[in-house]
Amino acid sequence: MFPAVSSPRTPGPGARRGPLGGVGPGSTPRATSRKGLALGSLVSSPVLFSPAGRRSSLSSRGTPTRIFPHHSITESVNYDVKTFGSSLPVKVMEALTLAEVDDQLTVHIDEGGWACLVCREKLIIWKIALSPITKLSVCKELQLPPTDFHWSANLVALSYSATSGEAHSTQAVAVMVATREGSIRYWPSLASEDTYTETSVDLGGDKTYSFLTTVQGGSFILSSSGGQLIRLIPESVGKIHQHILPQGQGVLSGIGRKVSSLLGILSPSSDLILSSVLWDRERSSFYSLTSSNISKWELDDSSEKQAHSWDINRVLKENIIDAIWGSESNYEAIKEGVNIRYLDLKQNCDGLLILAAAWHLADKPCLVYYSLVTVEDNGYQTSDAVTVEVTQYNPPFQSEDLIICQLMVPNFSNQTAYLYTESAVYVCSTGTGKFSLPQEKIVFNTQGDSILGAGSCGGVPILFSRNSGLVSITSRENVSVLVEDLEDSLASSVAGPGNESVVFDTSTKNETIAREDKTKLLKAAFLQYCRKDLGGAQTLVDELFSSHPDSDSDCELDRAVTQISVDLADDYPASDPRWAESVPEEAPGFSNTSLIILHQLEDKMKAHSFLMDFIHQVGLFGRLGTFPVRGLPMATRLLLCEHAEKLAAAIVLKNHHSRLSDLVNTAILMALNKRDCDIPCNLTPADVFFREVSQVDTICECLLEHEEQVLKDTSLESVEWAEVVISVNSILKDMLQAASHYRQNRSSLYRREEPLEKEPEYIPWTATSGPAGIRTAIVRQHGIVLKMVYPQADSNLRNILTEQLVALIDCFLDGYVSQLKSVDRSSDQERYNNLEMEYLQKRSDLLSPLLTLGQYPWAASLAEKYCDFDILVQMCEQTDNQTRLQRYMTQFADQNFSDFLFRWYLEKGKRGKLLSQPISQHGQLANFLQAHEHLSWLHEINSQELEKAHATLLGLANMETRYFAKKKTLLGLSKLAALASGFSEDTLQGKIEEMAEQERFLLHQETLPEQLLGEKQLSLSAMPVLTAPQLVGLYICEENRRANEYDFKKALDLLEYIDEEEDININDLKLEILCKALQRDNWSSSDGKDDPIEVSKDSIFVKILQKLLKDDSTLQSSA
Repeated sequence: MFPAVSSPRTPGPGARRGPLGGVGPGSTPRATSRKGLALGSLVSSPVLFSPAGRRSSLSSRGTPTRIFPHHSITESVNYDVKTFGSSLPVKVMEALTLAEVDDQLTVHIDEGGWACLVCREKLIIWKIALSPITKLSVCKELQLPPTDFHWSANLVALSYSATSGEAHSTQAVAVMVATREGSIRYWPSLASEDTYTETSVDLGGDKTYSFLTTVQGGSFILSSSGGQLIRLIPESVGKIHQHILPQGQGVLSGIGRKVSSLLGILSPSSDLILSSVLWDRERSSFYSLTSSNISKWELDDSSEKQAHSWDINRVLKENIIDAIWGSESNYEAIKEGVNIRYLDLKQNCDGLLILAAAWHLADKPCLVYYSLVTVEDNGYQTSDAVTVEVTQYNPPFQSEDLIICQLMVPNFSNQTAYLYTESAVYVCSTGTGKFSLPQEKIVFNTQGDSILGAGSCGGVPILFSRNSGLVSITSRENVSVLVEDLEDSLASSVAGPGNESVVFDTSTKNETIAREDKTKLLKAAFLQYCRKDLGGAQTLVDELFSSHPDSDSDCELDRAVTQISVDLADDYPASDPRWAESVPEEAPGFSNTSLIILHQLEDKMKAHSFLMDFIHQVGLFGRLGTFPVRGLPMATRLLLCEHAEKLAAAIVLKNHHSRLSDLVNTAILMALNKRDCDIPCNLTPADVFFREVSQVDTICECLLEHEEQVLKDTSLESVEWAEVVISVNSILKDMLQAASHYRQNRSSLYRREEPLEKEPEYIPWTATSGPAGIRTAIVRQHGIVLKMVYPQADSNLRNILTEQLVALIDCFLDGYVSQLKSVDRSSDQERYNNLEMEYLQKRSDLLSPLLTLGQYPWAASLAEKYCDFDILVQMCEQTDNQTRLQRYMTQFADQNFSDFLFRWYLEKGKRGKLLSQPISQHGQLANFLQAHEHLSWLHEINSQELEKAHATLLGLANMETRYFAKKKTLLGLSKLAALASGFSEDTLQGKIEEMAEQERFLLHQETLPEQLLGEKQLSLSAMPVLTAPQLVGLYICEENRRANEYDFKKALDLLEYIDEEEDININDLKLEILCKALQRDNWSSSDGKDDPIEVSKDSIFVKILQKLLKDDSTLQSSA
């Protein structure tokens, strides 16, 4: 697509600064007229119908040589009407040959590069393309469903599953057709002609259907002649879901039709006649034009809503009448008798375009005036500001039934329109641009000829003639979209010896072409494209880079495209007389006439935009790979974007140069000296520096060096001391922001629909490291501002410096984000992790000083944008702003801000704040504390979830082995939580008994003799939880010198707590306990004098036995 031609309201990128054609107002109702009606004022109209004058103004520029011949179809003064693309498929030729004179043939030309011929009950579909050498063997014949009416191409629609802009295979093309009665037939793949689904729609009565349109997600809309719409959504199971689109629900529905409709209720009228429908793919919007209104629906993949329904009669009728008959003396009388019909609806860069026919039966002669009405659609309302362009096509009125004319707008970006009937085409303008092509009627009047359909392919208007097949209409004056002298210089740069035009010789296509020649020939193709010779450009590209790519050809493509882009950016302004002696003989060949550097840069930016359009249009963009830059590979598409970003930055720098000439000139001289650039005597340093745009970033380091020198040499009291820092900050941030804004706003131009499997890591030029890198410069400036200037500045200067510094930090972090996104894939996980750590550290280093200085609003703005949660939490804690903290929990809920905050509280020991969260955060806090059970029971008690608290505490007690005292406390708290909970009596009793058993075991450790603990240097408050065997060992050990029968009895009792899983022989341990008990008494002290039985009664061993008997234990169980 070419960029939009400038409108009177907004100068577009394609505007030429040279003189335009003569301008004068239309004087009679029969002359071409245009009215801008936003403010009710008349806008002057250029004299459009002056082809001779227009040709003479461009006579110095020759029409570029076509690469291949075309057969001229009909005679025309200003236009070539020639066969388009390859010859028609045999099936199409046969259908045209065998068709009877009265057979109604219709053709649909789809923007996706397919044509459809409806001939009786057959539908023939074939592939079309700009280049006639393309192998186009794809042609399919489908059987249409039966009907009592004539079949129509308006009821044929194609949808594509492949990426938009790519060559669609038959496998990726789906076809739906409908009959006037509502019978539907759907082929999910054109590759399978015999596989289709049938259904029918019925709105009741004797309604017929007029249009079938492909819309969102591969679905379709069938439009009835009365304006009712049915959405048809094919499903994978072979069914077609259908539902009627809602009507009368728009906010502005029906305004102007009835007073009651001001409430927003507009029901479909039975007398509406549908004239046209329009699908806006970019906005996912569907429009319908009826005899009284334009309705708009917004669609997604499965649903739709009516945005508004606009009463066009209310605004358009009076404006159209005024534009045609407004100068008549009896205007008011004429006004009442005018008839208006709305015939077609299209769209271009200026808005919606309505084709209207108006006639007044009392006029002698009565003529039909065809007008183009441009209406701006502002989203949910349609503007009352319209532009009416009355064309010079005004045939005599014969009958209202014979007013059959359609509108074609092949190029969205300009204001050229084509009106066509069955026998003629009328080329005209919408009237909203600065200039237009000549108006002319082109007649197809040979015997048996007629126009069967029209459309566009690659922005080229195409008609289907019954006698000639596909034909294109192109201006004989292929006015280049480039600045005039840039275009002429480009033409000379690709010329051969003797200034002959370079025409690619197809005989050499199998031979190796030198690398330099490929670049030159690609420039030639670009030149043809700029001259609107799309077919010639496509053919040359196809020959240079075959449709069967290999790695070598794609590498050459990357090299050639990159070289052309660099040549554009670094172009020598050879037409500037000051540069006449400074342009190298082997200069790239682009030139520019502007004596003003700023205009030179603007023209380069426009040329870059045309280059990108060219790369997309001829199908090269999808084949771009990588190209080395700064020692590393970069995706070529992103390198092209970098060239435009540097142009944007250079334009900003030039604007600063006008205001801060001393500062910028000093930095420019330093940069040129570092690059060892000579400055010719007739040029300024700025001329030389701004010529080589690809090196514009070298000024950043030089600005900082000069700034540091000024700060060193200037006293603090000097005005210059602060001004130099503010100026350098301003230049750096504006340059980097201009580059960033271009990157973001034009990203779609450089985005690949299906990225390569693995593109290299993307390091924007605004994020380069190293001594002269932009990142290095920003970090360096960060230090200069905060360490040298900020402490000495007053409050007003501090505010300015902080705002500028924040903008620089923003650019710094944005570069890291772009770099991280480029390696965010599983195969580069290690690189991503390392880069992310580096990014997080740099982010903290740059933002933390803002907190230290109390610049909380600026710190918050960056921390929120780049999700630095640590800075946000610190800021809220320092300012005690809990409201903001709660807002962040909601704002960043999907990024787990709450978890970060809770973890931060834990790490900082702020457990009180952690557990005092508002009720709204209790759910998230509970989830977080699941991994922190030592705190979760507190939250559960606070939330009155006592049963959970009991379970948590009991679990903690069971797991606790390090501290005996802690285990005992946890067990006690668990019991309290159970007692306070809502457990049933039986459940509670069971839990209490379970915990009491544990407490009885712990009692054995709690009652260890103090003398023993002292001997062992143990303390109940610090000792670990002991196992049963360990406790047994303590009770019976030698250090327990005061051990009595109770200690040994406890040791025996502890045997019950030894699990079978433990690798301990209980009988052996029992025997050891009893043996130790026996050994505690001196059995030989009586020397046989006393009664042994009486003496043994006082022994520990006997006392143990007595206690066992007393406790109902059998001696057998303890022996």
